[in-house]
Amino acid sequence: MTDSKKDTFWARISRKYRLSVLHEDTLAESWHVRLSWLGAVTIVTLMFLLSVGLLSLLIVYTPIRNILPGYSEDLRRSLVENSARVDSLNTEMELQRQYMDVLKMVMSGEVSTDTVQSLDSMEVVMREKLLEAKNEATEEFMAQYEAKEKNNFQLFDIQETAPVYTLFRPVNGVVVQSADPQNGVFGVTLGTPDNAGVTSVLAGVLVYVNYEIDNTYTLIVQHAAYLSVYRHAGRVLKKAGDAVKAGESIALVSPDVPLVFELWQNGKSINPEEVITF
Repeated sequence: MTDSKKDTFWARISRKYRLSVLHEDTLAESWHVRLSWLGAVTIVTLMFLLSVGLLSLLIVYTPIRNILPGYSEDLRRSLVENSARVDSLNTEMELQRQYMDVLKMVMSGEVSTDTVQSLDSMEVVMREKLLEAKNEATEEFMAQYEAKEKNNFQLFDIQETAPVYTLFRPVNGVVVQSADPQNGVFGVTLGTPDNAGVTSVLAGVLVYVNYEIDNTYTLIVQHAAYLSVYRHAGRVLKKAGDAVKAGESIALVSPDVPLVFELWQNGKSINPEEVITF
């Protein structure tokens, strides 16, 4: 009974049907097609799959995907990264242009070089004798002066004091991680609110601006006595070569990466917490 029903069902869906298109006036057959229910379902399924495939390719490889939800955020992030790279490239090109201008001025003779005067051997000998005579006269004068003033006492010891600098905080925030130069941690990590301003701790010149691979910037400011380094900064407000004042904003903090601040003096790392009150 079951096999008979299966055979009957299979025979029913495999039975061919003729679809004809007739001319209205002459009733002549213009076109016809012979299909079974199985063939019709197969053709419809293939056409559906082909349509889905073509639509998927159209979305993936054409700008239509930008209007779909989720793709606009990736497009905006890509535009921001490309804009930052273009800004960094423009800065590098400007530095290279200035370097080439200086080279052109030197090669064209517009920049005066140090003068070099040729001296013959006799003139060198005469100058050497003159210097020896001056040295002997100087030694004689110093000996007489020491003999005259040897009984005088120096009442005041005047010492040259180093200038005192008041450093601004690089950003309004709290110390998340302290510096540890012995373990290779040269700066303090600062937790800050979003879009907080990064300020120069002293007056100086912004000598270095570089775009990093993590979509942040590294800035270096040369001061009279220090070198301050600002790592993982966000948007840069100044360009390399600009003079900055103490407390002047030079960048904004990055919303994704905390700011790292370093302080250097004579090539030696200084713990910023020892000279700045955070």
